[in-house]
Amino acid sequence: MKNMLARFERRVFSFALSVVFIAVVFNLRTVCGDFRYTVQEERKDRYVVGNIAKDLGINPQILSRRKARIDSEDSSKRYVDIDLKTGDLVIAKTIDREKLCGSRLDCMLDYELVLENPLELHRIVLKIEDINDNAPKFLNERITFEIHELASKGQRFRLDEADDSDIGQNGINSYSLETNNHFILSVQGSNEKGKYAELVLDKELDREQQTDIDLILTAFDGGNPQKSGTAVIHITVLDANDNSPVFSQPVYKVALAENSPLGTEVVIVSATDADEGANGAVSYEFSRIANNAAQLFTIDKVTGTIKVIGEIDYEEEKYYEIKVQAKDGSGLATTASVVIDIIDVNDNAPKIVLKSLKNPIPENAVVGTEVAIINVQDTDSGDNRQIHCSIQQNVPFKLNPSIKNYFSLITTSSLDREIEDSYNITITATDGGSPTLSSSITIHLSVSDVNDNPPAFDERIYSAYIAENNKPGTSICSVTARDPDWRQNGTVLYSLVSSEINGVPVSSFLSVNGDTGVIHAVRSFDYEQFRSFKVQVVARDNGSPPLSSNTTVSVFISDENDNSPQILYPAPEGKSLMTEMVPKTALSGSLVSKVIAVDADSGQNAWLSYHIIKSTDPGLFTIGLHTGEIRAQRDITESDNMKQNLVISVKDNGQPPLSTTCSVFLLISDNLAEVPELKDMTYEENNSNLTSYLIIALVSVSTFFLTFIILILAVRFCHRRKPRLLFDGAVAIPSAYLPPNYAEVDGTGTLRSSYNYDAYLTTGSRTSDFKFVRSYNDNTLPASGTLKMFQDDPFGSSIINTDCIEIWFQSQDCDIENERELLSFKKLVMHYELD
Repeated sequence: MKNMLARFERRVFSFALSVVFIAVVFNLRTVCGDFRYTVQEERKDRYVVGNIAKDLGINPQILSRRKARIDSEDSSKRYVDIDLKTGDLVIAKTIDREKLCGSRLDCMLDYELVLENPLELHRIVLKIEDINDNAPKFLNERITFEIHELASKGQRFRLDEADDSDIGQNGINSYSLETNNHFILSVQGSNEKGKYAELVLDKELDREQQTDIDLILTAFDGGNPQKSGTAVIHITVLDANDNSPVFSQPVYKVALAENSPLGTEVVIVSATDADEGANGAVSYEFSRIANNAAQLFTIDKVTGTIKVIGEIDYEEEKYYEIKVQAKDGSGLATTASVVIDIIDVNDNAPKIVLKSLKNPIPENAVVGTEVAIINVQDTDSGDNRQIHCSIQQNVPFKLNPSIKNYFSLITTSSLDREIEDSYNITITATDGGSPTLSSSITIHLSVSDVNDNPPAFDERIYSAYIAENNKPGTSICSVTARDPDWRQNGTVLYSLVSSEINGVPVSSFLSVNGDTGVIHAVRSFDYEQFRSFKVQVVARDNGSPPLSSNTTVSVFISDENDNSPQILYPAPEGKSLMTEMVPKTALSGSLVSKVIAVDADSGQNAWLSYHIIKSTDPGLFTIGLHTGEIRAQRDITESDNMKQNLVISVKDNGQPPLSTTCSVFLLISDNLAEVPELKDMTYEENNSNLTSYLIIALVSVSTFFLTFIILILAVRFCHRRKPRLLFDGAVAIPSAYLPPNYAEVDGTGTLRSSYNYDAYLTTGSRTSDFKFVRSYNDNTLPASGTLKMFQDDPFGSSIINTDCIEIWFQSQDCDIENERELLSFKKLVMHYELD
């Protein structure tokens, strides 16, 4: 019962192993896709072995599209190829089985069918069938024996084996002996292990009857048609030799490293013979050896030493089996086998073959993109065949093991052509031998450009300066944008962004050269109209789609001295007659009047200076160089002319300077009533008309009186808390005398175009007061705007004591209570800057 259970368990276990084995074989078939074909040797070129496309179940056109090819580790053994048009596996080179496989029964060639996109690998095993293309051949065409005449019937004599490079049925099949009276032939062995013949003595010899016997030995193979080879057996009849040589061992096994130097001792065979004399002297020779082995080994006939005489290569043949015969002096022989196993030496460096390469690769390739496929081959074996591949440089690529000895080169990070436009990738393959061998291959890979960089301006904001009154077409500045992309992707074109400046298209002001980025003025600019403006320039590349970026160009118009000073007070000649009253008791330094002027220019072009160029009494009055204040240079005396006429020149600081003149009429008197008569106060002082003087005096007195009354009322009702110093008369500076347009120049002493003022001077005192009327419009107007007088409150003004002007210039305190008035006062006095 126990025996039955044990047998049952063994059967179950065997069945399970069979199932696992079948499953593994099936999986290997699925993965590797093996194909096996059989072809006879010596087939001519282009002989069709099989159809790959049919076996794969695909259209032959797909083979071409997927770059199908046959690969082998040893390119010298590539005997088949694939016809991409038909899908046939054809003979590419005539196959000689004996040269490839020698005496091995199974002659197989391993190839790999490689398909790309996607990568697919199939193993092709090509079995080479032997044909009877070689006749049997004896190593020695003459076989000699010396047989004693007393040799007994039935004694056997081993004959040399015939060698046939063919195998199996086509190998040695039988031997035959020429018909004779003394010997018959006995054939021993099998087709697998080899057949040999023995000469059997069938009838005793008689040396006296026949000393020498010659027989023909014929060896036949089993091929169709049958082939044969012959040797001559020469027998010398001697006295008896009853002992044959005996080898120390029937089979000699030895290991020999490949690449062993010439003369290396492989093995020493030894045989002894119990006979004495010549009958006991043993000689050695090869009785059976393959052609390729005969070129590599030799044997010393006396010592039995086998040595290397050729280059041993493990990759060519892994083992050799040689038959050695020991023969005594009488011809008796014994045979032994020598098996030489070749040991692999790491003498072959790995071979790297580039199978596929995508060059160039776009810089926007995703991470993991397959760039190349390489195949690594090493004809060594064992650890010498274990290969490790690596990339030497620090590059954004790596090797991924694929199928068998195939590797895929893929990207590991994003590429940027602007940083690195090409790579030299050195791949090194190292085997596992000792010492290790390695080989390298360098792949040059270019990175193609993608339009991934917009043009970048050298500066975020450009500033351009141009003087007013420029000529149209003048170059203002140049903008530069750079695009690191290549060719058309890096070609930059410039244009202006559509916009308006004060309601006028920007193209009416500027233009830009699309190729160079040079910006030109389209028209002449006027600083007094506008001083600066901004435009945007866009730089666009020529890629698809195009990329662009903007920059801002700030254009600043610089002032030129193209505006003469304009005098606000006194009024220009011909518009009205204005006379200042100077008290007779005015002392030296007393403020008697003030010239107020503005300049539409800015900067030093608006820095004004005042000069008296003509005076009735040159030493009586002086004018502040920058304030325009007219003061008594000495005390007024009774002897001074009552009528004083001053011609004032107002000059700016431009290059060249521009100037304007005005006349200031002064009347030295404490009261108009003291003047007996008024004369015409014009430039024509001589021959004046008394009537004209009276009319002017009456008008002046009336004007002064009315102005004084209005001023008193205004002060009482609007500014009761303000301390004031008023005199009995005032002279108004009409607003109509203001220039219709004048632009602000910061820090230059001119007035904004958005402000209009009335200024008043009082008479009849040593000092005079200025009355500065607030702006008619609090809102700033553009340079082209029109000033409108505020009609509702012509007297809504602040009275500021003109003594404060002098005190302020001396950096002393001034009795001005209202902070806003003080600010307005300072800004007006300090070159009339109001903000």
